[in-house]
Amino acid sequence: MTNTGKLFRMRRLSSAHDGRHLFVPLDHSVSDGPVVPHDRWHDLLRSLVEGGADALIVHKGRARLVPPEILASCALVVHLSAGTAHAADTNSKVLVGMAEDALRLGADAVSVHVNIGSDTEERQLADLGAVATACEAWGLPLIAMIYPRGPRIADPQDPTLLAHVVNIAADLGADLVKTSVTLPVRRMAEVVLNAPIPVLAAGGPVDGSDLIAYATEVMAAGCAGLAVGRKVFTSSHPASLVARLAAVVHGSHATVSDSAAYQADLSRIPTMTTGAR
Repeated sequence: MTNTGKLFRMRRLSSAHDGRHLFVPLDHSVSDGPVVPHDRWHDLLRSLVEGGADALIVHKGRARLVPPEILASCALVVHLSAGTAHAADTNSKVLVGMAEDALRLGADAVSVHVNIGSDTEERQLADLGAVATACEAWGLPLIAMIYPRGPRIADPQDPTLLAHVVNIAADLGADLVKTSVTLPVRRMAEVVLNAPIPVLAAGGPVDGSDLIAYATEVMAAGCAGLAVGRKVFTSSHPASLVARLAAVVHGSHATVSDSAAYQADLSRIPTMTTGAR
């Protein structure tokens, strides 16, 4: 990577400047409905930033509703893909924004969703390639959210399949790739070994087990970080949960219960414990 603008923006995607990342996707409001009631939106953002999130991921319209001061220590990623839970094909994703839209909004990066094995895989791949070309021209980092999903996928946690998926992302121009995690999790090391770009683990454990233990295991397998949305924004204490995840991702040994993030969470319990999906 020799693009100076892209190098600067990539650095902002890791608050510790260690090449590791903790992203919180909040684009679910398009796919599934409101993340939190609107009057709690700013409180949620503040709690995530105070907890230590490296970047928040939102759609372009929602990005206009983020007060700039909230992002003083946190990057902004604009998500360019969309699809809803009500579609005839929920694996289909379409582009609803461009790299230029994200730049006008002050974004540090963009993300594009691709489902490999879906009926619309061909179009989604073309979209990823087109956005990658624009991102290279503008010096804008691109995160590929790419998953094996659809009627042609027998085992979405298969290490060989996931290694293929992350290479598709790299070959089409992504700078970071977010994807599903293998079962067992330790086999994620095989995916990382075959990945030419940093790999971020998506979501949390599919079996509902402890999120911090899961984060520890995926980082031990060599992942460059995590992108956790729903399990964070539905938490009663999102700031303290993010702080614990950040400690795993960035190798900090700070005591979360004594942190400013934890205290901020406690002050918001009445407004943050209800209303999330």
